[in-house]
Parts: sequence; C-alpha cells; structure tokens
Amino acid sequence: MASGGNDRKGTSDVFERYSRQERFAPLGVQGQTKLGESHVLIVGAGALGTSIAETLVRAGVGHITLADRDYVEWSNLQRQQLFTEHDAAERLPKAIAAKRRLEQINSLVIVDTYVLDVRVEEMESLISDVDLIMDGTDNFDTRLMINDISQKYKIPWIYGGCVGSYGITYTILPGDTPCLNCLLGAVPLGGDTCDTSGIIPQAVQMVTANQTVEALKLLSGHPEALRRKLLSFDLWRNEYVTIGVDSAKKEDCLSCGSQATYPYLSASNLEKSDVLCGRDSVQIRPAQRQSLNLETIALRLSNLREGQVQSNPFLVSFTVGSFRLVIFPDGRALVHGTKDVTEARTLYHRYFG
Repeated sequence: MASGGNDRKGTSDVFERYSRQERFAPLGVQGQTKLGESHVLIVGAGALGTSIAETLVRAGVGHITLADRDYVEWSNLQRQQLFTEHDAAERLPKAIAAKRRLEQINSLVIVDTYVLDVRVEEMESLISDVDLIMDGTDNFDTRLMINDISQKYKIPWIYGGCVGSYGITYTILPGDTPCLNCLLGAVPLGGDTCDTSGIIPQAVQMVTANQTVEALKLLSGHPEALRRKLLSFDLWRNEYVTIGVDSAKKEDCLSCGSQATYPYLSASNLEKSDVLCGRDSVQIRPAQRQSLNLETIALRLSNLREGQVQSNPFLVSFTVGSFRLVIFPDGRALVHGTKDVTEARTLYHRYFG
C-alpha cells in the first residue's frame, strides 16, 4: 500500500470525518486505516472518472492519481459531477478542474492530476506504488492497454462502461479472474457509444457505485467480499443481471495466459488518432511528445485573422469556419466538427505544422 494523506491527528472534526463509515462493521477503523494508506489510479476524468474520484476522495482513500486528455465543455455538465459552468466557460482541462474540486472536498487526500493522453509510456510512469486502477475511459483501445498493464504488473483493475441507460462493470484480479482480453467475444461488452445512443446520468451513477464499492472491498482488505461476477443492467428496462465468467479465462490468452506477450502494450496495436465519444471530434496525437510554447502558437493563429483564438495556460483553442481546433503543450490536438480522421489531420497540419 502507498502512504496516504489521511492523518487522524488533529481536531475532533477531522477525527469524525469517517466516523459513519467506520461504524459499518465490515469496514471498521482497521479498514478505514487501510483506505488511508491506499493509492488509486483513475484513468479518465469524464462521467465515470469524476464520480469515482469524488466517491473515493470522500471515502478517505489516501492518494488519488487522475489522468485525462480532455477539457470541460457544456455538454459535460449533465453528468460529469465535479465540473461547473465556470470550468466549461474557461475550457479548463478536466484534470485541473477535478483537482481543484477534489481538494475542496477533502484536503487530507493527496490528489495528483495529469493533463495527458494515457498511452503505454504514460501508464508506465503513472503506476508506481498504485494499488488499484479504476477505469474511467470511453474506448476499448485504452481499456485493453490498461488490462495488459494490469496483468504485467499484477495490479487489480475495475472495468466500467455505460451508454444510454445501460451499464456494465467487472473486477479483474491478475492471476485469478479472466482478464478483459479473455472476455472479448465471450460476454456482451457492448458496442454503442454516447454519440449514437446518448446517456442518462443515473446509468453513470449505478456503474460507479458498483465500481467504487468493489474498490473499498479490495483496498480495505476484504477480497472475499468481491462480487466475482460481471454485472450488467439497463435502468430504463428494469433489467439487472450478473454473469459468472470464470470459465472464460483462457490458458493461451496473450494478455494473462502462461505465455503472455501483452499485445496491447505494443505500439502497433495502439492508434494515433481516434474519434471521441459524444461529439464530432477527432484526437490527433503526434508520434513523439512535444513541448510547445502556447503563447507563440496563440499569437501566430491570431495573426492569421481568419478565426477566433482563445487560450489559457493549458491549451489554445482556434475556431475557424465550422471547425474548432484545440492544442495542448505536448502537441496533442482535438479537432471538433468532424469525424473524418483524414480531414482532421489536414486541419492539424495546416494550422499547427
């Protein structure tokens, strides 16, 4: 367990913070202490990630690391509970806005946040001393990469996904349960997105409630209480199903089998461009991370006099015609107004070189 930020010394108010949780007999003071010594990595600060982060911070998990590539938009406010209208108006990176709110909720918790696109290199740098990885992502490329990292370093992770009124979650224990790669094709993991089917916030809340209670069981030292089944539900149709998937574990799985090669940690299996969930947008990530001067970029774009430029210390936004391009210091860009990767790349190279 990583050292956490929950120092029980201090005022009676601080001592009482977790009192109702400690009175829950299966957890108790000992379990709460273990939570305070835990370190959790949350990948993604969207609907799932923000709800997970707030729940774990309120519960007293001692150290939270949160990484996300995106920034706050108005459409996020319907379900991404850490963000405000001010965050959307300023287009703050989600990780930055989340950190500010989480530290207001519980100043005893260490909250580290990173504005970046989490790929293999980033994951390798983020998992030091991590006890558990939480899935707050919106795409299977990233989830499969998380799955392989989990198997390689023997770190449990909790998968979660939702769209429309549907949700799904499963706790993956390396060396014990089937991994996500084992489950592909064996169980209905779903193929719709919030772009095609929309989403209601209650589906998000149900998924994260189940993800975070599993997290509390693991981190407090009660693995015997884990569900050990895949859970899926549809709130609108009043359906709630648990599926035993132990038989899906494959001895020859390339991610968790006896001869594992961790295929989703290979660059050949990771895309450099992808369409983002929920809007007409493409992310473009250069082959090599860069270190850009945002002030210089903003000035250059302003001098073009063909679009509107907005900037803050974290990004530059450039609206031209029906497109809006947002670039970050590492060279990564979001191109809004298209789902066409080729068109997005053309715009990227036209304005950012």
